[in-house]
Amino acid sequence: MIRGSVILRRWLASVVLLVGGAASASPAGRGAAPPPSATPGEHAAAAPAPDGTGARGRPGPADRRRTVSLLDVRIEGLPEDVKDSFRRQLEEQIDTKRYWLADREYLRRLLLPSTKWTDGCLVGRCLSAIRTQSGAELVVLAALSGSGTSFGYVVTLIRTDTGRVIDQESDRCDVCRVNEVIRGATLAAVDLLNKAPDLLPDEAAEQAATVDRAIGTLQGEIAERDHHATRIGIALLAIGLAGAITGGALYLVDDSRPSYAIATATGGLAMATGGVVVLTF
Repeated sequence: MIRGSVILRRWLASVVLLVGGAASASPAGRGAAPPPSATPGEHAAAAPAPDGTGARGRPGPADRRRTVSLLDVRIEGLPEDVKDSFRRQLEEQIDTKRYWLADREYLRRLLLPSTKWTDGCLVGRCLSAIRTQSGAELVVLAALSGSGTSFGYVVTLIRTDTGRVIDQESDRCDVCRVNEVIRGATLAAVDLLNKAPDLLPDEAAEQAATVDRAIGTLQGEIAERDHHATRIGIALLAIGLAGAITGGALYLVDDSRPSYAIATATGGLAMATGGVVVLTF
């Protein structure tokens, strides 16, 4: 019995050791590996990758932001990297809840199939191709120049449907640095976009209304002139007829046939004829 008890205790000890070793080898024993952040179907939609030009993919149908294009950045007397610095700062400063910025290279690829746009198109009706191909309502033009410590910029905001300038800002500094002129131009562009109306005015309708108002005013003036001319014509006709009748009566009544009677009758007839002419034309 004693030997059997010893064998039983040894067997139980072996079982306990085996169970303990398996537990220490399990993930719980080593420290569980961190769970995945999400299953493949649960991953949040990642931001679209850059297209190689600094601009991200075109906004989808659900994106209500307005597309604005940085159409052209011209520099004079400044390093070439000023263009990239201006674009990057504009991307950082722009109100991303209202606008999505498409840069020039991105736009060029979209416009390659177009037969109505070329590199020289910066203002005017040719910009309508940009609206058709990219959906951009607005384009920004920037020109930065410098010489020594003197720098300046001009930033222009243009609508693409009519190609007309909406607004423009410019400034010049005689003692500045390059980064200051870049920052100034960036803030000017952001200010122009912030001030742009959410709904651009219908210029065609406004022009038509202006023409209609001008025509209405002209028609009123013509009608007033016609009315005035009619009154003059009637007055001339009435006075002329009265003079002609009076002169004729005097000529017939007076046997001496006075000359003043003939003159009165003749003048009356002339005046009456003038009245008829005025009323006719």
